[in-house]
Amino acid sequence: MERVARTSIVDVVIARLRDEIRNGNWPVGTKIPTEATLVDVLGVSRPSVREAVRSLVQAGLLESRQGDGTYVVAEDETTVALQRVVDAADRAEAQLVRHTLEVLAAREAATHRSKADVDALRVALQGRRTAKAKADLDAFIDHDVAFHIGVARASHNVLLLDFYRSFEGAMRDPAHGAFCMSAPEDPHRDFHNDLFHAIQRGDHGAATRAAIYGLDVHERHLHAVGS
Repeated sequence: MERVARTSIVDVVIARLRDEIRNGNWPVGTKIPTEATLVDVLGVSRPSVREAVRSLVQAGLLESRQGDGTYVVAEDETTVALQRVVDAADRAEAQLVRHTLEVLAAREAATHRSKADVDALRVALQGRRTAKAKADLDAFIDHDVAFHIGVARASHNVLLLDFYRSFEGAMRDPAHGAFCMSAPEDPHRDFHNDLFHAIQRGDHGAATRAAIYGLDVHERHLHAVGS
């Protein structure tokens, strides 16, 4: 039988900081407390806090911005690792995997969604429409990504959500966002709206069809850009 390894103070601090991120106390995009504040709250030395923060920066959860502080940029190391793999992958292969996940997420969301999931999707969808009307590209992309990740979250499959979130960098491509925002609105073929209502009423067949139609629109855009 092996001896139980002693846990260092730095490891304990890393675990505490990671918990703050995973529990949503420090959402992605927010600045974490200052080093002095963390020293006071955790009751540990400044070097221990500094080492723990540095470790989470290297893991991709935090980002230090010179003269501004340290920000949360990801919720867990799994998503960061997967995103690095996706970024380095062949574009066509990555698109195929993402499209497969998109359809799966839509079907599972229609089956497992909660009222809170539906409410979040409604907010993202309305935000997307408002941003489009105002020609606010940054806001449009934020709400569009929130909608699609919200669909994956509504599946209540943690592994599926982790895989899907690894494509967030590609989903934030400004060129594709600009195309989506400038495309003429057809209320009868707006797959986002169709997908939302299918998920809301729990119709996994309609949700799957809406997701596939949306992917067809995306493919046509890629071919138009490449031609």
